[in-house]
Amino acid sequence: MDLQRTLLIGAFALLSFMLLTEWVAFKEARTTASQATATRLLNGTDATANLLPELPAVEAGAVATGNEDLPSAPQSVDDAEPATVETGAAPEQRIVFVRTDVVQLAIDLAGGDIVELALPEHLENIDQPDQPFVLLEQNERRTYVAQSGLIGPDGIDRETRARFTAAAQNYELAPGQDTLVIDLVWDNEGPVSITKRFTLHRGDYLLDVSYIVANGGSERWQGNLFGQIKRDNSKDPTADTSGMGLKPFLGAAITQPDERFTKFSFKDMKEEPFREQLPGGWIAMIQHYFLSAWIPNPDQSHNYSTRVTPGGFNIAGFTSPTLVLDPGQQGSVAAQFYAGPKDQYRLEKISPYLELSVDYGWLWWIAQPLFWLLTRIHDLLGNWGLSIIALTVLIKAAFFKLSATSYRSMANMRRVAPKMQDIREQFADDKTKQSQAMMELYRKEKINPMGGCLPVLVQMPVFIALYWVLMESVELRHAPFFLWIDDLSVMDPYFVLPLLMGASMWFMQKLNPAPPDPMQAKIMQWLPVIFTFFFLWFPAGLVLYWVVNNLLSMAQQYVITKQIEKSAAKAKA
Repeated sequence: MDLQRTLLIGAFALLSFMLLTEWVAFKEARTTASQATATRLLNGTDATANLLPELPAVEAGAVATGNEDLPSAPQSVDDAEPATVETGAAPEQRIVFVRTDVVQLAIDLAGGDIVELALPEHLENIDQPDQPFVLLEQNERRTYVAQSGLIGPDGIDRETRARFTAAAQNYELAPGQDTLVIDLVWDNEGPVSITKRFTLHRGDYLLDVSYIVANGGSERWQGNLFGQIKRDNSKDPTADTSGMGLKPFLGAAITQPDERFTKFSFKDMKEEPFREQLPGGWIAMIQHYFLSAWIPNPDQSHNYSTRVTPGGFNIAGFTSPTLVLDPGQQGSVAAQFYAGPKDQYRLEKISPYLELSVDYGWLWWIAQPLFWLLTRIHDLLGNWGLSIIALTVLIKAAFFKLSATSYRSMANMRRVAPKMQDIREQFADDKTKQSQAMMELYRKEKINPMGGCLPVLVQMPVFIALYWVLMESVELRHAPFFLWIDDLSVMDPYFVLPLLMGASMWFMQKLNPAPPDPMQAKIMQWLPVIFTFFFLWFPAGLVLYWVVNNLLSMAQQYVITKQIEKSAAKAKA
């Protein structure tokens, strides 16, 4: 059996199996709930019922640093009466609504938690331009909220969530205004006054959350800032939008000094809760295209943890060092919270290694340069579809000589195919002599039987890396191309590109020598059909790349084959 053909068929069979597995996963994943309706509001609160460890003594007015044992964020979850808003009715007094040019927030005055966050620049569905994508929400469909508070000996969120009041029910970033500040005042008549402040900025998904504490009492005040992301086990609403059953990672992630990017699935969080005191850093909840992340003070060490509550909620959060205020002193403690798209160039400016949440897998060292090149091309062309075509041309040019070696090998194999068939027939009953005759033919004709496989294998890492670039980049979500393709991240609605891909694959087969083995020949004949079937559900951007690559390969292979056939004809004459 021809070794080259065997390897190629094995590679195709393996890829077909992988595609079949993804398609089955896709069928199982198509159970996502319908779009949420109206405003998503609070459905429950957290409270701390556990005893906190004794905190070390520190100087008054200071923030403790070092490796002291910090208390964890609230451990128990108590359900509370949900806040509701009826359409057309007066707004529920418990909710404050905030709007900037890129985010829409709903903040619950019970705890000051962000219980809804929508992204007007990213749509829930491309067919509904007035419906922004909702990342955080708490309703019958999903629980995914960002919580923060003060715990410790004098914290206001130790046993029940603190209650706040706001000066207004609605806040909006005005034209020409770059910063929007929302102050929530702790509803308390005691000597200690606390203000929870949200600061939002124009064009930015990063917001500041700070607590301003004024100790007007006669005793020392001590408290710890905590921030956490609370999510249930509902599916990622963007995980199957590609239409091919892709299952991107859904879970928590953190950075550590000895490991830049560590992921925790919900199963990991339940079986092995994480708790570690780390300098600076961040902790996030990631999904396909989007993430939310707490970024505490980078100059301090914080207690990071993941866990699953008895109620089944997945918690990823941090606790900061102790803020200590003597009577008459005022101080503050703060953290940043990001909720938005996985824009890796913005994320790398926010905190080190946060951009690694755009997970390109083990081939990231190839994928990153490809993504950089793709974005530079887009800056020039302004269309992601054209950018994919241009990138494909550049990649093909980079491997031009390597591909030419492969195509020359296949063309030569096609040229000597009749002689190889004669050898098989002559030594049909003696495999040893058949192999010896084949090797002698290869030496005489100066043919390397592996010449067609090795160049293809060398290029495979680049193709796989580009695959992940196209699948992971939020920039391609809802990105239009031309005519009927208005979203490169989902399948072609009319299957034009998959059919073109299948046709190009069929024509490429005609340029290659037919396998001498009848079974191999039948398998090769069915491959274009099988691949076309699977590519029906592939994202249009990925199929576009494959079609352009096939067309370029076919043109190069056709020219090389004709050159070799002419040379052979002249030599024979």
